[in-house]
Amino acid sequence: MRKIDYIEDFSTWEREFVFFMPTKVRFSETDMFGHLNNKVPFTYFEEARIEFFKELRFMQEWTKKDAEAMIVVANLQCDYLKQVFFDEPLKVYVKVQSIGASSADLHYMVKNDRDEVCLVGRSTMVQASKKTGKSLPWPEEWKQKMKK
Repeated sequence: MRKIDYIEDFSTWEREFVFFMPTKVRFSETDMFGHLNNKVPFTYFEEARIEFFKELRFMQEWTKKDAEAMIVVANLQCDYLKQVFFDEPLKVYVKVQSIGASSADLHYMVKNDRDEVCLVGRSTMVQASKKTGKSLPWPEEWKQKMKK
């Protein structure tokens, strides 16, 4: 496997994932060759990230009508390691790799039903004010939840 610059030791990194969301490749997500279209992993990452934040109870706070904070994507990337095809069952994993004052570096891993890693990715998420657009620090309680 080729070296991914944001992954130091792949086997250790892989073992650290706990949370995942199952999905299946829909026909509309494939190109004319039957491969997963190269933009679709970003949608998988988003769906898994939302489910992850729901489990932490963060999404419910951000989506309240009177909430001051929101979450925004500051950076997003994907590395394609294996071909993925129509109707393949997949597991989309997400974890918090590191936490800053108002940002979090999330990592993603997508495995097929043979437990092969097909896609990996990362994103920088920033908690920001809905009014000013400026970053807002994580509450300490939230930082602790993300570290678990």
